[in-house]
Amino acid sequence: MTDLARLVQALPKAELHLHLEGSLEPELMFELARRNGIEIPYDSVEAIRAAYDFSNLQDFLDIYYVGMNVLVTEADFFDLTWAYLSRVHAENVRHVELFFDPQGHTDRGIAFGTVLDGISRALAKAETEWGLTSRLILCFLRHLSEEAAFETLDMAKPHLDRIHGVGLDSSELGHPPSKFQRVFDTAGALGLKRVAHAGEEGPPSYVHEALDLLKVDRIDHGNRALEDGTLVARLGREQMALTVCPFSNLRLCVIDRLEDHPLKRMLSLGLRATVNSDDPAYFGGYLNDNYIRTAEAIGLTADEIIELAKNSFRGSFLPEDKIEAHLAAIDEAVRDVMVAS
Repeated sequence: MTDLARLVQALPKAELHLHLEGSLEPELMFELARRNGIEIPYDSVEAIRAAYDFSNLQDFLDIYYVGMNVLVTEADFFDLTWAYLSRVHAENVRHVELFFDPQGHTDRGIAFGTVLDGISRALAKAETEWGLTSRLILCFLRHLSEEAAFETLDMAKPHLDRIHGVGLDSSELGHPPSKFQRVFDTAGALGLKRVAHAGEEGPPSYVHEALDLLKVDRIDHGNRALEDGTLVARLGREQMALTVCPFSNLRLCVIDRLEDHPLKRMLSLGLRATVNSDDPAYFGGYLNDNYIRTAEAIGLTADEIIELAKNSFRGSFLPEDKIEAHLAAIDEAVRDVMVAS
């Protein structure tokens, strides 16, 4: 193990941008399809893995929604969630804030409660067994209507003790945040945190809309905010967390090479950037891989890597005392690494 990999592994971390459905590995997709008698257009795990080769957001979403079809029972959602949690627990992740896409399931006739019960059971087990805490964020699919988003929020209302926030994902271009201003206002009135994908493929104006109209507590991605100096200054001044996803940006051609990733520049500009895996089964790596390979590609220093880990907790929805405890744990881990080296 390299010194860089040793440092990343040693650091306690949070993951703030992870789509549960995007952690569906080919092996599990194939197993669930067989278990549930679901026909998929692939005859082997290898064929599924080959299909996980795409060059833009829409091509990715097409295979992503095919994969959703194999998720039917509460046990399926438990298995999906538990597989992800097991991986990140091994990577020294202490806290996760997870997205799920209920519309991708309820539109197929799967009950909202079935989805939520399976996910929640895995999250509770991870906290009991490992102390791995979590927050669950319900995402609205932005290519669907505002009316459909309101219907989903209504389904969620009896379960708000297990849902901590709402988000906005799926195809960004042509679906500006303003389309969902009213449903986000309603979610905020219910006491839910608000986040939104903005500035991945969409222009800086989408980031402005997410801040001003949706009143988000966090920006997911936010890369294109760097094109607007006034916006960069605002994000820095407000210490608005950006949940950056390097492998995702590479695979969806937001950048041409990992060496071109703006993460180091974000840090130099004083932005509260974080590292996340987005849809790791599809994009080729979980959290530690995103840290390590990106750090190698763009020359992150040890201090910058430590800052990213600290930002992951600072940008979380944990209470302040919990955040401070995690920051202290990072400092302790750094001291241990220095002693060991």
